[in-house]
Amino acid sequence: MAETTGEAAKGGPYFHKERIKCSPEEEAKLERQHFWRIIDAFRFYRVHVEEQVKRAERQFLSLPKRHQNMLPNVMSNLARISKCADHNQEVLQAIIHNSLHMFENIEYGEREDPRKARPSTTFDMDKLKSTIKQFVRDWSDVGRAERDSCYQPIIQEIQRLFPNDQYDVSKVSVLVPGAGLGRLAWEIARLGYTCQGNEWSFFMLFSSNFVLNRCENLNSLTLYPWIHQFSNNKKSTDQTRPITFPDINPQSLPLTSDFSMVAGDFVEVYSDPESWDCVATCFFIDTAHNVIEYVETIWKILKPGGVWINLGPLLYHFENMANELSVELSYEDIRTAIVNFGFQFEMEKESVQTTYTENNHSMLRYVYDCVFFVARKPADLYFNGQEEEDEEEDEEEDDDQLQSFPSAAKSPRREGTDSLT
Repeated sequence: MAETTGEAAKGGPYFHKERIKCSPEEEAKLERQHFWRIIDAFRFYRVHVEEQVKRAERQFLSLPKRHQNMLPNVMSNLARISKCADHNQEVLQAIIHNSLHMFENIEYGEREDPRKARPSTTFDMDKLKSTIKQFVRDWSDVGRAERDSCYQPIIQEIQRLFPNDQYDVSKVSVLVPGAGLGRLAWEIARLGYTCQGNEWSFFMLFSSNFVLNRCENLNSLTLYPWIHQFSNNKKSTDQTRPITFPDINPQSLPLTSDFSMVAGDFVEVYSDPESWDCVATCFFIDTAHNVIEYVETIWKILKPGGVWINLGPLLYHFENMANELSVELSYEDIRTAIVNFGFQFEMEKESVQTTYTENNHSMLRYVYDCVFFVARKPADLYFNGQEEEDEEEDEEEDDDQLQSFPSAAKSPRREGTDSLT
């Protein structure tokens, strides 16, 4: 795990994100602890929601009797919320049951009492509740409009840039960092492209593993994603409104498809230079401690002539978090850095409105005014973005590149990353 430490430097103090220096044994121990902490959050869910329900009951019963009598449906609605939480817990148990041995190259051991629900932090429970809403966004009919506004523009650009009548799309490699529950990467693979999703969060990895590898029957599973929202409900039944998933069979990819998910930090996992034809980022770049590090990594891993497609806002995930490096840059500043690396913008829209895990029955709804762009790494620039000073050498090198320019090729399988089974 990354630690952030305060350092003194010329010009004033600054924060520096660096990895704890650990032995392999200590690193493995920390990883095990993190793994089981997230498992504990899944198991603690019912207890957590029940605490919220009990609090709501106590608050209601503290009202004068005459006021309680005017609200005959409150207690029955709270009872429904408890039952919905019980059902959600069953789905969450199925998710973690299929997560204990999900990685090809890592085992995390067993717990003494695997059924015991250990208390979790509010932070982890909020993450888990957000993950439940990801099922709405990625794998339900309810999330279709949101997917159409976020994913379809990216997919359409990939098809425009790599049309199947001009490319063997099975040899066009597309990387989707921050893949979440995997729907965008899955849809790209369904079109025939070689596609790999990358995700760091165990909450997302457990859930994507479940839906991608264990769910086949359409809309066979039910979740109640809005029961945690006690405010801004027009109707009491809005809070206990169900969604079903998956809206499509995740197992229905053609046998020839090349689709995978890899676990790990984007910057650490992807270090092989010039290995991807396309990097597609959706609501991702603001998850960085240092967004320029993401830009640098994307520049490095793209092949000459490769493209970066991005859609999303800048809601920086580590802003205002204690002891965490977080540099909150404007899009204007990020765009300047992108150009300075050597990218060439081929398409850019600064106002694409969309939502994220929206509750479309809520009285409070957020709309993101996203940027959407396509930027290309030119084939005739060096890695550092600087053109060759000697024009004659540059021309000779261009000729060599034209002769040996690699066709769109499958991404190499990387040893040492945590591939999902």
